[in-house]
Amino acid sequence: MRVAVINFSGNVGKSTLARHLLAPRLNTELIAVETINSDEGGENIRASQYDELQSHLLMNDVAVIDIGASNIEAFIHAMAQYRQSHEDFDYFVVPVVKESKQQKDTIATIDALAALGVPSKKIRVVFNKIAIDDDVLSEFGAIFGYANQEKKCVVKPEAAVFENDVFEKSKSLNKTISEILADPTDFRTKLKGSNDAHEKELCVQMILAKRLADSANANLDTVYRVLFK
Repeated sequence: MRVAVINFSGNVGKSTLARHLLAPRLNTELIAVETINSDEGGENIRASQYDELQSHLLMNDVAVIDIGASNIEAFIHAMAQYRQSHEDFDYFVVPVVKESKQQKDTIATIDALAALGVPSKKIRVVFNKIAIDDDVLSEFGAIFGYANQEKKCVVKPEAAVFENDVFEKSKSLNKTISEILADPTDFRTKLKGSNDAHEKELCVQMILAKRLADSANANLDTVYRVLFK
């Protein structure tokens, strides 16, 4: 499965979802199309190298492409020039958060993809950074209303990624949620036996991260199933 994570807007969690939701479950490295803030790991290319990206997609059945906000217009333009190149992607995942600007940008993103000929069934919306007591249908009324009227994308309220401190902790630990959970170290035992302050602090952070990662991972598993079933 080849998936592009895309939105005209920044600050919607594209890189976070590409890194923690998609790449681990597809067992692949992500490719970041970005020229600004390209520090999330993985291979980085610019939208001007779109032909190189196409070669990768044509030769690989599995890929996760994280398209940075600074490059999305060039990326859309390149897809328009390379007619039917959108067919190299199986899905376009469009993350959205509650802020009204980001919801408007999300609608604009879906419109742009639809104008290229991307069918609605290949455009999947993820509701990101959701508080546990949020009513998704209410908070994202503009998105659901648009989807119901225009029929250009697939929206499911269950595709909701909840706020979780593990996403920030994973940055400082330089690990994905999957890597945190897979670490076999007994950090409680290591903590008790250590006299090194730095090592003790790392053990504490890993213990806390593992606890958070467990709930976050279950949420991401659910979102993944909802997105692609």
